[in-house]
Amino acid sequence: MEGFRARAPGKIILAGEHAVVHGSAAVAAAIDLYTHSSLHLLPASEEDGAGAVEVDLRDTGLVFSWPCARLREVFGDTAGAAVNAPKPCSSDELAAMAELLEQEHIPEDKIWLAAGLSAFLYLYTSILGCRPGKAVVKSDLPLGAGLGSSAAFSVSLSGALLAAAGAVRPQAADAGTEWGSFHKEDLELVNQWAFQGEKIIHGKPSGIDNAVSTFGSMIKFKKGEFTNLKSSNPVKMLITDTKVGRNTKALVAGVSERASRHPDAMASVISAVNSISEELSSIVELAADDEVAITAKEEKLAELMEMNQGLLQCMGVSHCAIETVLRTTLKYNLVSKLTGAGGGGCVLTLIPSLLPNSVLEKTTAEIESHGFRCFQVKVGGRGLQFCRG
Repeated sequence: MEGFRARAPGKIILAGEHAVVHGSAAVAAAIDLYTHSSLHLLPASEEDGAGAVEVDLRDTGLVFSWPCARLREVFGDTAGAAVNAPKPCSSDELAAMAELLEQEHIPEDKIWLAAGLSAFLYLYTSILGCRPGKAVVKSDLPLGAGLGSSAAFSVSLSGALLAAAGAVRPQAADAGTEWGSFHKEDLELVNQWAFQGEKIIHGKPSGIDNAVSTFGSMIKFKKGEFTNLKSSNPVKMLITDTKVGRNTKALVAGVSERASRHPDAMASVISAVNSISEELSSIVELAADDEVAITAKEEKLAELMEMNQGLLQCMGVSHCAIETVLRTTLKYNLVSKLTGAGGGGCVLTLIPSLLPNSVLEKTTAEIESHGFRCFQVKVGGRGLQFCRG
């Protein structure tokens, strides 16, 4: 069987969450936690057999399969004919996929997988038609924690599918690694398809998560416009997953309601967040050539993160679990802020380049003693990557 592998990074919001809905700038960055999608296609000589399309969601322990003949009944023989022209999933196609998924008997406690499986079916049949094959998906990212796991799923899957279809041409692997990158025009096509997957999962996504996962590095976004940022110095973060679920729509609505009740005060809050995001964008691109300059740059980033967290508290989107992380890291003179929707989810802690490992270990141990989970990540790295075989 011919094999294709792709991996796409998760993301964090460094500044501007919630305020971005009200016209503020925000800054997002890729992190080196990945979702991996591998795809194996049957040889052409076997395609005339019954065959099936199978997806193994390795992290859930669940495998789903659909006979190719049944998929042809649903999607027709023209599936996969417009691989270079991504189109939205129609309401009829959504209804047909819902019927297919009903027959799979998804466990009740995993019913949230239905949206992702719909995205898988749509991307697979739109790009490869009803050719038999097997996909395996596994991830370093905690699901539903605000780190862009669904976007990384859509991006990595789209990359592997498009490579299998011959619609994109991955570059050779970088020296010392098995992973290679894609040309910019190919990444554009991947991003367009991934956005269609995100729309199936989320309804009306901003496109930020899939853009960061596809192109990597850092992105400033404001009122629908994206600006690529280049960080000249490595930035490291400790991410804490509080394991507290949150309702993003309710949190966004709560901020809007507070803005309606206190328009002048909240306008000032949003304006302040915008200033923080703009300044942070400028700082990350500044070159720091020595230890003193790097420390000064990190101190400015920490101050902006601290101010942004205070403003997020003004918006009412913090949580007792988030506050526990903030108090813990403050004991070690470290600065933290929530990332994403808030109300639980994940917290970022800036790791200064001169921080002793012993302090980082103590901080991590104390945070995890509360039942939370920590990850050390590098910020602003590579986007989608590919490996053949």
